[in-house]
Amino acid sequence: MDSSGDRFHVAMSVSDHVVDLRAVGEIDIATVASFRAALWSAPARPVLRLDLSGVRLLSAAGVRALVAAHLRVRARGGELVLVDPDPVVARVLRATGLHRVLPVHESSCGSARELVACAAA
Repeated sequence: MDSSGDRFHVAMSVSDHVVDLRAVGEIDIATVASFRAALWSAPARPVLRLDLSGVRLLSAAGVRALVAAHLRVRARGGELVLVDPDPVVARVLRATGLHRVLPVHESSCGSARELVACAAA
């Protein structure tokens, strides 16, 4: 599934245990509705993995969407995992303390099995 816009889009792939979302562009007040819609449309799986390597900007609206998605996924018994945040986005995650709430991994934790191993490390 693709949600398209001029400044932002999300691609989704679904497997038995993991939903992979790859966000590209800027997540701000103008695009957060598309971002939130993509997060909400993800089917329930044990892991929702969000690749942030293509995100150049994460505003406060985007941070709020991540927190809401985290609470929603956790309520369904799953885990939201952030992967490869751009350095600017990683700085926002640290400044807001979100890196303490959500696991943040590098892409070396690719498969579901590797993700479990990285989370244990």
